[in-house]
Amino acid sequence: MTLALSIGILVAGGVFMLLQRGMIRIVLGFIMLSHAVNLLLMSAGVTSRRDAPLMDTADPATAADPLPQAFVLTAIVIAFAITIYMLTLAVARSDDDTEDPS
Repeated sequence: MTLALSIGILVAGGVFMLLQRGMIRIVLGFIMLSHAVNLLLMSAGVTSRRDAPLMDTADPATAADPLPQAFVLTAIVIAFAITIYMLTLAVARSDDDTEDPS
C-alpha cells in the first residue's frame, strides 16, 4: 500500500510540475515521473516475495524475475541522459519565453 501511495504521489507531483512554466520545474517534473515509473517497474518484479535472481544459488521456481530489474537499470540511464540534456537546454537558452516578463 505504501508503494502504491508513493507512486501516486510522485505521478501527481510530476504532472503538476510538468504543467508549470519554468524549464527547471519541467525538468523536476520529468525526474519525478521517471522515479514513479522506476518504482512501478520494480513493483512488477515482486522481489519481496522471491529469492535472489541468481540461478545457480536459487530454485528456478522461487527465483525473482530479473527482467524488471534490467528494465529499471535501463530506465535510470535513459532518464539521466534525458535529464542532463534538458538541463543543458535550460541553461543554454536564457530567453525561452517561459517566464513572466514582469
